[in-house]
Amino acid sequence: MVGMAVFAASGALAAARAGQTIVTFTFFALITGVGGGTVRDLLIGAPVFWIGNPRYPLVCIGTALLIWVTPARWWRRERALDWFDAVGLAAYAVFGAAKSLSLGVPPFTSALMGVVTACVGGIIRDVLAGEPSILMRPQLYVTAAALASGLFVLLDVVGLSGAAAALPAAGAGFALRAVAVSRGLALPGYPPDRD
Repeated sequence: MVGMAVFAASGALAAARAGQTIVTFTFFALITGVGGGTVRDLLIGAPVFWIGNPRYPLVCIGTALLIWVTPARWWRRERALDWFDAVGLAAYAVFGAAKSLSLGVPPFTSALMGVVTACVGGIIRDVLAGEPSILMRPQLYVTAAALASGLFVLLDVVGLSGAAAALPAAGAGFALRAVAVSRGLALPGYPPDRD
């Protein structure tokens, strides 16, 4: 729920940056909060997690309303959206991998499902906001999600479970994303003039 609230906040902040209405705030929060998990559940053949449980969309909507009623200066701080997104990314990557493993999905595929869970909501948010997609930015994003989900799966395979695997995995993913945000760390791009 905390991870969802943080990701929903990043969606609402994207709407805030564009000066949107309360309806757009709530829609962006909802789609960012549940988008990746929805795609994951559809891919692994699980019931979509939020359809039968209104707590999930209510958390997203409540987060959007909270940001709407708080002073705008709180959210104008440099990179507020990036930091909310980094926390959500790390948490969702681990949660997505954990859910996939719990449903019998093989370890490697579970790690990929962690990346899908962590990244797809942000991709949808950026497309709707008319921003360059996180996939098209050079900063480490998908790589941080892959680190978190991959490390969680590895720790699970060697016998760690629960918080003993989740906390270090999420911490590693968050740390990598934090360095990327604060230092501009990025992977090299493909050189267009390569012969």
